[in-house]
Amino acid sequence: MTEPFGRRLAERTAERGALCAGIDPHPGLLDAWGLPRSVSGLEKFALGAVEVLAAEAAVIKPQSAFFEAYGAAGVAVLARVINYARQGGALVLLDVKRGDIGSTMGAYTAAYLDGDSELAADAVTVSPYLGFGSLVPAIETARAAGRGVFVLARTSNPEAWQLQNALLPNGKTVAQSIVDEAAAVNRGVAPLGDVGVVVGATVAPGELDLDALNGPVLAPGFGAQGATVGDLRRLFGTALRGVLPASSRDLLRHGPDPAALRAAVRRIQASISE
Repeated sequence: MTEPFGRRLAERTAERGALCAGIDPHPGLLDAWGLPRSVSGLEKFALGAVEVLAAEAAVIKPQSAFFEAYGAAGVAVLARVINYARQGGALVLLDVKRGDIGSTMGAYTAAYLDGDSELAADAVTVSPYLGFGSLVPAIETARAAGRGVFVLARTSNPEAWQLQNALLPNGKTVAQSIVDEAAAVNRGVAPLGDVGVVVGATVAPGELDLDALNGPVLAPGFGAQGATVGDLRRLFGTALRGVLPASSRDLLRHGPDPAALRAAVRRIQASISE
């Protein structure tokens, strides 16, 4: 896999639309699908979801924590989801939010961005709160392998505001400084850089300047958390270039019927592209 992630992402979203379809095997969703809260229920849920979503969406985003909750057997199911998503033609953004220093970050990088790992994805989410420089092993490994990273910048959870909007000595917020660091890595890359940021779709317009980012934006909070297409356009502009609105539980509640889930994906895609 040598073609840069940013280029592959731009091509895939041009073909299929920008929706990032999450696979979150939340216990409540297993209940709603009539499945047991067990490895067998997890497997039926996740593989049933990916069979539909991978053929429709440009990006599939499994939430690793809900698989890890079932131990080694759950992680094995996650590996199958990653593989099936690729077979269906989707890119895989694995939501792991890892962030550490030195050799520990290198080990996380080997697990999720190295081509020899069963858990290697097209891109992963990472946390910069041990310093943006701590992410260098992940960024370098990702680029060498044609993969990407999405760095948490301004997340949608209410607890994040105090930290992420804190002012630094240069007058910028912590969140803006993360965006600027990502922009520096992406400078000059075409058509889109490989280092994205995570910005909640529920964030107030004007909090961040994303003009120079030249990379993708993962926008959770669309759907179940209340963000609408109008909110996306107010926050990111009318073109939504490089923006991946993420929908997980609001989308998955339409299962387990494949036809209903497929129709929901297409309905959401159409609303984003209008």
